[in-house]
Amino acid sequence: QVQLVESGGGLVQAGGSLRLSCAASGSIFRIDGMGWYRQTPGRQRELVAAISSGGSTNYADSVKGRFTISRDNAKNTVYLQMNSLKPEDTAVYYCNAYRLGLRAFDSWGQGTQVTVSS
Repeated sequence: QVQLVESGGGLVQAGGSLRLSCAASGSIFRIDGMGWYRQTPGRQRELVAAISSGGSTNYADSVKGRFTISRDNAKNTVYLQMNSLKPEDTAVYYCNAYRLGLRAFDSWGQGTQVTVSS
């Protein structure tokens, strides 16, 4: 079992910044991909940003140039630096981590609320 614990959400004014963190613990052999998703009521969970074990990144068009994903493999932690926040970024943000093949897993965090006021 791999557990993910998120932190760093909160309330911020439009134009402000927040940094989310997600630490993985448990029976970790190696983490392949890590990422951040977000969800608002009545909508499907959507990918915000993802990062591979080698550091390759992928971003939703809506956050490109404003958000930066990074990871510390030694700490099994992924970060999401969010700048120039907009009210439409308001959502519950979820951390995801997975491993393919031997000892595969696909784990989710409990979610952290990000609210951007106008």
